[in-house]
Amino acid sequence: MKTQETAEQLKEIVREKYSQIAEQSKGENESSCCGATCGCSTVDYVVMADDYSNLKGYAPDADLGLGCGLPTEFALIKEGDTVVDLGSGAGNDCFVARSIAGEKGKVIGIDFTEKMIEKARANADKLGYKNVEFRQGDIENMPLAGGVADVVVSNCVLNLVPNKKQAFAETFRVLKKGGHFSVSDIVLVGELPEGLQKSAEMYAGCVAGAIQKDEYLSIIKEAGFANISIQKEKRINLPDEILLQYLPESQVKEFASGKSGIFSVTVYAEKPVNCCAPGCCD
Repeated sequence: MKTQETAEQLKEIVREKYSQIAEQSKGENESSCCGATCGCSTVDYVVMADDYSNLKGYAPDADLGLGCGLPTEFALIKEGDTVVDLGSGAGNDCFVARSIAGEKGKVIGIDFTEKMIEKARANADKLGYKNVEFRQGDIENMPLAGGVADVVVSNCVLNLVPNKKQAFAETFRVLKKGGHFSVSDIVLVGELPEGLQKSAEMYAGCVAGAIQKDEYLSIIKEAGFANISIQKEKRINLPDEILLQYLPESQVKEFASGKSGIFSVTVYAEKPVNCCAPGCCD
């Protein structure tokens, strides 16, 4: 388990990287590792992000190309729902969620990075949205009361959080009884090569912060969630241009042809109506 000092160091890496990303264009982010700048800007294609452009509520200025799925597409949001987006970035998923929750709904974005919050608020003001708000805060200690959310969404963010158990415990706490989440995230199957696992830049680039898929699902179950299911899963194939920055050529070929790998998953789970887990009575 990481020490508190290490956890804080990793948070600072993420804060610094995503402050830089907030000031870049979508094109600049898409041409770098997983949306994070890590010296591979010559790679001219999106590694992980899915295409939002055909979704209702899509706001191009809020799309930084940082996601690894489309959680709002699977989140079963209803008109009038209160939706919380964890790691809301420039607001893209929040605005898509608002298009479903409608004028009677409410959307709250939480992000760790001050510059992302500033950018998201500016986008919301430009769009004239009065029922979308953004709060700066840590997903491990959310600036929200318990039992406020009908739905929680997140897109390629929880893997960056050092204490995932605490993050899912907080997700459980802020959901209403009977509420649910749909999160897209990066997980591992088998062992990631040591060169990738130890790289701080790849941590901020959303790979080395990932954990094994089975462990990820176990953490969700231990938090008290029920009816856990994987709504979508896809293998992420990192290009050789990226992998060669962290691995010798022999390991690149071995990793590409092996059974282990990096996957994007969209996971759904519910907070039971009747339960005894911590956070149920909040």
